[in-house]
Amino acid sequence: MMSPMIFLLLLILRLTTTGTSAQTWRHCTDLPPLDLLSFVLEKDTSRPTPGVQVMEHGGMRGVRFSRPHPSLSFPSAQLLVNCDLFPVDFSIVVTLKVSHVDLKRNEYIFSLLEENDDDNRTVRGRMMEDTEEDKTRGQTAGSHEEVAAREKQEEKGDEASGAKEPQKPGIWKHTGRQRGAVILGLKISGSRLHLVFQGHSKATENWVFRGVELTDSQWHTLVLVVTGQRARLTVDCNAPVDMGLSRSFPTDLDIKGSTFHLGSRGRWKGLFSGLVRQLVLVPGSDATPQVCPSSEPGRIITLSVPPVLFDLSVKAQKTDSHLPTYEAQLKVSIGPQNSCSKTLRGQLWFNPNRKGLYLCDGATWIPLLEEHKRLDYVVERQVLTTSSETYDIEVFQMPGMGLMAAMAHRSTSSGSGVYLWSQSGFQLYQSISTYGALSWRYFTLGEKAFLVVSNSGGWSQELAEEEAEEEFSIIYKWSKKRRRFVAHQTLRTHCARDWEAFSINGHTYLAVANHRQRNNNHTIESVLYRWNRRSKSFEVYQRLQTSGAYDWEFFTVGPYHFLVVANAFDGVTTHVDSVIYVWLSGSFRVFQTIKTFCATDWEMFQIDGRVFLAVANGHRLHGSGPSEYAINSTIYELDLSARLFVRFQDIVTYSAVDWEFFSLGEDYFLVVANSFDGDSYSLNSVLYRWQGYEGFVPVHWIPTIGCSDWEFFTYEEKSYLIYSSAKAPLSKVFMLKTH
Repeated sequence: MMSPMIFLLLLILRLTTTGTSAQTWRHCTDLPPLDLLSFVLEKDTSRPTPGVQVMEHGGMRGVRFSRPHPSLSFPSAQLLVNCDLFPVDFSIVVTLKVSHVDLKRNEYIFSLLEENDDDNRTVRGRMMEDTEEDKTRGQTAGSHEEVAAREKQEEKGDEASGAKEPQKPGIWKHTGRQRGAVILGLKISGSRLHLVFQGHSKATENWVFRGVELTDSQWHTLVLVVTGQRARLTVDCNAPVDMGLSRSFPTDLDIKGSTFHLGSRGRWKGLFSGLVRQLVLVPGSDATPQVCPSSEPGRIITLSVPPVLFDLSVKAQKTDSHLPTYEAQLKVSIGPQNSCSKTLRGQLWFNPNRKGLYLCDGATWIPLLEEHKRLDYVVERQVLTTSSETYDIEVFQMPGMGLMAAMAHRSTSSGSGVYLWSQSGFQLYQSISTYGALSWRYFTLGEKAFLVVSNSGGWSQELAEEEAEEEFSIIYKWSKKRRRFVAHQTLRTHCARDWEAFSINGHTYLAVANHRQRNNNHTIESVLYRWNRRSKSFEVYQRLQTSGAYDWEFFTVGPYHFLVVANAFDGVTTHVDSVIYVWLSGSFRVFQTIKTFCATDWEMFQIDGRVFLAVANGHRLHGSGPSEYAINSTIYELDLSARLFVRFQDIVTYSAVDWEFFSLGEDYFLVVANSFDGDSYSLNSVLYRWQGYEGFVPVHWIPTIGCSDWEFFTYEEKSYLIYSSAKAPLSKVFMLKTH
């Protein structure tokens, strides 16, 4: 079974094949970051990857390459799609741990080899022969030495650049190009880091960074940047080391037919003895700002780490001498739950109420064994009378306060409200002046908490006509002293329907869905804002053309970030394209368009590693024709072979305006907000349960009135759903009874 993360690498690369010119030679400069380590580790998650061992050191997991194996190599064309030449500018990000005791001379972290038919037989054939030999005689140290000695004879005269060290950085040695020669490679030798490549005149060149102290058995993150005639190495976000060269990196480095090898150059000689946690190639970009977002040494952001290296259920093999620290001192506590912290890492906790056993990983309690809940029925818990109709609910946990909910009320005179949860349910805590509020979004910046409201109306009826057309949405900041939300920043918007808050590479962004300008101009720009740390405010970062935008949904799959907009109306028809964007080179670019009918909401979720997107379609309308409200809303799945989201399941809905995904125990659910069937606003919203091959099937019908939003939340180990009504001044809380 192949993991979605590995196919996502291929999925993203379809962008590079769209609209490509018919030139013969093409550089790869517009690709996203390429996670080489995930590419090999996630090929087949149903079994351990041959040739590697997962080990832990200092609370972090990495892989040790036990032998060169075919599973650790792959044609470069699988990642560098339609690329004839290696990028002129690129970055290599690697996180590793090396011991001076184990380190041999010239160990390869990775290599890119030139291979023709004979080479494939020689290299891969030898690797397969080694594998067969391992089955009969085992992987003993002696057998390793015998293979290495044999290869040493076969490689005599090869890799001359590694045999003698250059006199100074920028001086290179030459050897003739041979079969299986290194086109590009990164290797370590003592306190030196080498970038080896085939340079001008097809001769091997070796750029050396001296005095790089990596062999102290500690984790280190390296960012190697090559651009033009300069190479720069940054270790652990400390001051970079620049290398000025008299000759630039080649612009004609031919990679057609080449093969990547991880942890070696495809042979026993040069096998990397340390641990590797991260190995990413970033074409056409300097990755330093992403990995080191500030000038503070040691503040490092991971670019991309394979999921298996985050999974605490993965245990070191019995042959490993290094046991994970959480296995060394196991303790069990019984009774009330304590906060999981670094000091409790490795602690086991038994919860007698849930009949579950949990492990502290230093941050959260990971369930090992527990009695899974199953949904039995839905019971009404609270009928909340509100000051007016409500379009949206945002439920969030406020530190020091408890569970809160911000409700977007339609009435301008009464404004909107922030509610606090108590034993009797939600109670009004704070009233906030709003103007036709349509949605709220809660987000945090460090320890600071914010709420942003989408206003669809002007400030006051008393304003001049031209001023009354101005619409503003407001960001509120939580005041710890006043224990209230206070206005922080005002942003100009146009009938804002939704806000989405998210972070990328250490930066916080806000995306607003501008629905229309004045009366009927729906094709306008929605705006992406970025937080400026100096001014302590959000500033315009990118503008995106939308058509009656109704909702934004941000999600991340592997190392890639997506933003999808629900476009509802272009002024003529509701049959318009909604757009999925992908983050590339510091901005969002169109990834895929999907035909929708008055799309009002997107909901992304994952089930057993499968990635889904559900769209809520409002109604079908074209020109002056009649509207259809009973139409299909659709669930799309990330298709691994087609490299795009494809239709998975159609569900009949009635002017749907929201989807909410949640899980209970081992079951997964979707609830839809049905708002209008063409005759009445009083109709059932439906709760669907995941049935595997059958998709989602209806299991509960919940009476609602003009349902506009659903939110799932938990409190004291109990699960709840709350819905808002856009046609009545009430909201309802339901308790999900389990057995």
